[in-house]
Amino acid sequence: MQTSLIARAVVSRSAAKLHARPTRRQKRIALVVAGVADLLQLALAPLFAEGALSPFDLGLDVLTAAALFGVLGWRWQTALALGVELVPGLALFPSWTAVIATIPTEEPPQP
Repeated sequence: MQTSLIARAVVSRSAAKLHARPTRRQKRIALVVAGVADLLQLALAPLFAEGALSPFDLGLDVLTAAALFGVLGWRWQTALALGVELVPGLALFPSWTAVIATIPTEEPPQP
């Protein structure tokens, strides 16, 4: 009986983290990661033009998604951005930055 209470507490805490908004600091870090990834894709466009067929593009996208999941936790928006980045031609649009910019942050504490 007690193990089920502990398991429920762990699951509810994990579920709360999934729906928690990131802090402003986390969002700033995520914007830097996304911006650097998008700038690399634009600056080195010939290497990334093939989308997911390019090993450079696939590697950068997987590393960017892993870094963003590490900073922000699981977000559907980030998973969808990864899908968009794998489509040839769409990788040149700054989708990482656009997606991260739309994620709301937690409200600052009220005095």
